[in-house]
Amino acid sequence: MKNYRRYLTALLMVGALIWWAGSSFAKEDIMDKSNQSAQIKVYSVDEDRFITVDRVFKTEEQWKEQLSGEPYEDLAYKILRRQGTEPAFSGRYAKHTEYGVYRCAACGQDLFHSDHKYDSGTGWPSYYQPIARENVDFHEDRSFFMVRTEVVCSRCQSHIGHVFNDGPAPDGERYCMNSAALLFEPLSRNR
Repeated sequence: MKNYRRYLTALLMVGALIWWAGSSFAKEDIMDKSNQSAQIKVYSVDEDRFITVDRVFKTEEQWKEQLSGEPYEDLAYKILRRQGTEPAFSGRYAKHTEYGVYRCAACGQDLFHSDHKYDSGTGWPSYYQPIARENVDFHEDRSFFMVRTEVVCSRCQSHIGHVFNDGPAPDGERYCMNSAALLFEPLSRNR
């Protein structure tokens, strides 16, 4: 009986490891092999309308070089390109309340507006909606033995966080983002 339990435990551990590794490889496949259109339509705060922009395709070496040094945080590459997460309550935008737009730290695309930001108590910057649905894409994330919805920039496919269904009205969504994946630009309220 003891050998049976050991065998079953080992089999379950191997199965879990294969499942975890498979989900990680599938995510890298999404990041590296894009067969999507070279142009997309996104909303621009500066233009105050939808515009057509080129997608951003770079090698991992190019991303590493770009995402090191100022104005990027130490975790920028790990979060944006390797789907990492900053520790709760550590990001510069967790308690940030200035008026403006939060852009993708990798490509500069508008992602979130301060009007949509709220304190969720989770320790990460939280928003109840993006600037426009076209500005973000969603992928199933099966890492860490759970199923979540990953949020990526629609222009460069960089990881910015996850969306959960425990947010406020109007849609009940909480976009839980990483500060290191965002760059903030203040806006004049007279716009």
